[in-house]
Formats: sequence, C-alpha cells, structure tokens
Amino acid sequence: MVRQHQPETEWTVNLLNVQKDDTILELGCGAGYAIERLVHQSLAKKMVGVDSSSTMIRSAQIRNKQAIQSNQVNIVYGDLNKLAFPNEQFDKVFTIHTLYFWEDISGTLSDLYKVLKPGGHFVITFCDGKNDEIWTGVKDLVQTQVIPAAKTHGFTDITLVEGPVSRQFHTVAVIGHKSTNKK
Repeated sequence: MVRQHQPETEWTVNLLNVQKDDTILELGCGAGYAIERLVHQSLAKKMVGVDSSSTMIRSAQIRNKQAIQSNQVNIVYGDLNKLAFPNEQFDKVFTIHTLYFWEDISGTLSDLYKVLKPGGHFVITFCDGKNDEIWTGVKDLVQTQVIPAAKTHGFTDITLVEGPVSRQFHTVAVIGHKSTNKK
C-alpha cells in the first residue's frame, strides 16, 4: 500500500507546509510512510501517528524506529472517531484515505478543531473517482457533510484542492484553517 499511495502522500505532505517547530498529527498513519517522509526531510519538531490497526501500528513503529527512539515520533493505537489528545496540541493534522471510514464526520471535525492550535490547519486527502468515473457518493459526502461541519466547528478558509492522478484515481484534499482568534 505504501508504494501505491506514494503520489498522494507526497502531495499531502507538501500541502501541509510544515515548519521546523510544528507538531503534527496523522490520523490513520497506516505503515507510517508519510511520517517517515517528514522525518527524512527534517520537517517538524514532533509527529504523532494514530491508527486503529495493531498491524499497521507495528509496521509504522518498525519503519520509524530511530525517530521513535529519539522522541521525534510517537505512534499510538487509537480511534479516529474519538481523538484522545489534549486541546491545542498540534499545528497541523492530516489524513490520507480515511474519510471513507469516519463514523461521525461532525464529531471528528470537532475533535480536529480542539486538538489544533490557533492558526493551525488540517488536510483531508481522499479519492473522488477513477478514470472518467466520478464517485458522486464521496463528492456529496464532502459537499454536504465535511465542508458544512468544518464551518460549523469554526474552521475558516476551507478549500478543495485537486491533486495528482494516482493509479487512475482522482486525488482531492479538503483544507481548513483554525483562526488565531478563539472560537
């Protein structure tokens, strides 16, 4: 899966616009490839990956062993639908191909708002079609649930950005910002 998702992973990492002092959370870190990319590019001060699969957690821990030992990376087991992190802990939050599994979109976006520091932002990367086929279910989900819920929870400057075509799949991201003003 790591190789299959390399184009959208690299693209998402670039969208984050990571700064040296950033603390970053990846929801659904899988085998830890995106975190590994951030480590190798010497980006970010601290990274946390959370996944609900113990198999993926083990893979991510093996892939990022040195960064974990140096306390730059922490890989944890967790429920993507109920984030158990302190408020205003992260500068950036991102996720790649997990939106389809969110049980409570509004609740997850509320959690994202809470864990993001003022001025932080999220990137949610997903696919909305393949070749000439558009997946209206995913597009509708984003337009009728994700974007409205993000606005409801206080995110601003919410944009949809088209990304690379990866294995004939259309890559898209929703980006939202948490204002520096308190909600």
